Amino acid sequence: MPLGPGKYDEQATRVRVETEATAVVLVVIDGVKGSGFSVQAPAGFTDVLPSLLRGLADSIEADLA
Repeated sequence: MPLGPGKYDEQATRVRVETEATAVVLVVIDGVKGSGFSVQAPAGFTDVLPSLLRGLADSIEADLA
């Protein structure tokens, strides 16, 4: 995962601040800046991000079954 500013960091930061969230993972598909993602989170969050996303994917697949 690339570190540093990404295409959608401004939008992810806005969502995190407006929702008073600890972390935000924003995935954009075919947006005005193309497809991309941004993660706004405290240090160490990226250690749990892969398992969090796998769990989310499993949940989506279960809902489609």
